[in-house]
Order: sequence, then structure tokens, then C-alpha cells
Amino acid sequence: MVLVGGAAAAIWATPPDPRNVLGHEEWFVPDADEGEVRVETVASTAMGGEVGLFTAVPAGHGNGAGLPVVVVLHGASATVDEFEEFGFPQFVTAAVEAGAPPFVLVGPEDGPSGWVADGDVDPPAFLRDELPALLAQRGYDAGRIAVWAWSRGGYGALRLALDTPDYARAWALFSPAVTEDDPTLADLTALDGVPVGVWCGTDDAFYPAVRAVADRLPQPPDPAVYEHGRHTRVFWNDHTLEAFAWLAAALGPADS
Repeated sequence: MVLVGGAAAAIWATPPDPRNVLGHEEWFVPDADEGEVRVETVASTAMGGEVGLFTAVPAGHGNGAGLPVVVVLHGASATVDEFEEFGFPQFVTAAVEAGAPPFVLVGPEDGPSGWVADGDVDPPAFLRDELPALLAQRGYDAGRIAVWAWSRGGYGALRLALDTPDYARAWALFSPAVTEDDPTLADLTALDGVPVGVWCGTDDAFYPAVRAVADRLPQPPDPAVYEHGRHTRVFWNDHTLEAFAWLAAALGPADS
């Protein structure tokens, strides 16, 4: 079953499920150019030193000055050094070429416990208190932020949304690594009126918990996409363009 918002569906079509000659699944990457892409380290008090930072501007948009931002929160098995391999630079260009308003992808590294505070390392504080200034320094529109996150990042995004619901204009959660009995997710009323979209494969081990948590949201997630797929980059890449279309639309114009 697939439920997709109209704006996303209008500019996205399901890509094929390609396989290599050995029969192993390969993830989909759009046939699009890369724009300006950087992987660097930045100083962070909240992260206790330095943190990796990935940025990708859609091709044809220079250094991204004035563009809003989709913040990427990665899963436990990923690092920002792999974002190019995952095809993120091509995805942001392809989304814009398909009609989405242009935006920049920005993805920092997480901490030892993921996207939750752990001792002297506080990723939520970095996202709230330090990242907006870093975005502004690079000329991006730090007043317009949306969040796209998967797996452990999806869990962290949900926690961040509960603590600071106005941090982002929309939250796209891919297969968030949640559990049904997590006490921090017992009360989701802070998300009343907050745009949340959820994507999860029905063969994903987290699927029952994702549905249970999504059903407790103050309003149903929209988009809500549940279809055949596992907890893999194959499923996530198959749905990235539709998520980007939805997030880009939610970012709105600069003066909104």
C-alpha cells in the first residue's frame, strides 16, 4: 500500500529495481549531474571537537547561496564519507530537474550513541545551536530547514522534533529505528500540526514498531508510504526523489 502526497507523486515515478550480474540488489541512483559537493570537518563544542559535514548543491546552482536546506541524519551503518556513493549529489539535482524548488543537502556526522546526547557529545545541541550558523556562513538560507533521516537518524529526528518541533518545516522519516515501548515516544502530542512523512518497507524488522508509533501521532503522517522493501539502501533510494519533492515544497519561499 502506498499513500503519497500529490506534490511528490506529480514529479516522481518508481524507478526500476536494478540487479547486477551476480543477482545482488543494487540501489537506484538518478542519471543526473553533480553540483558543488564537499565533505569537510568543522569545529563543534557540542560534539566535543570536530565533526564531519557533507554538503551538496544541485547542479546549475553555483555554491547554493540563498537556497534552503534539507538536513540529512544518517543511519548507524553510514558515515558522511559514503554520501556520494549513495548518490545524494545526483538525487538533489534530479529532484530539482524534475520540478522541485532548489535546495541544498547538508549532512553532519552523529555521535557514539547516534543522534541523542551521550556524555559530553550532544548531537541535538549541535543541530539546534551550531548548525544554523554554519549554514549561514556558507550562504544558505538557515531560516528554511527540513529534515530527511533514515534508520537511527530517523529515530534521532523524531526525538529532535519532539523537543524542538519548529526546528524544521517538515520531517521525512525513512524506516526510523523505533521501538513501541520507548518511553521517550510515549507522548507525541508535541507533534500536533507538525508535517511528518513516514516511509518504511513492510519487510523491515522495524515495520511493526514504525506503524505503531506512526499510529500514535496526533495526525496521520502524510505522506505515509508502506510497501514491499527491507531496511536497505535499495528501499530508501527508491523513495528518495518523492521525499525530496515533498520536503522541497514544504520549505516554501524565502519570505514565508
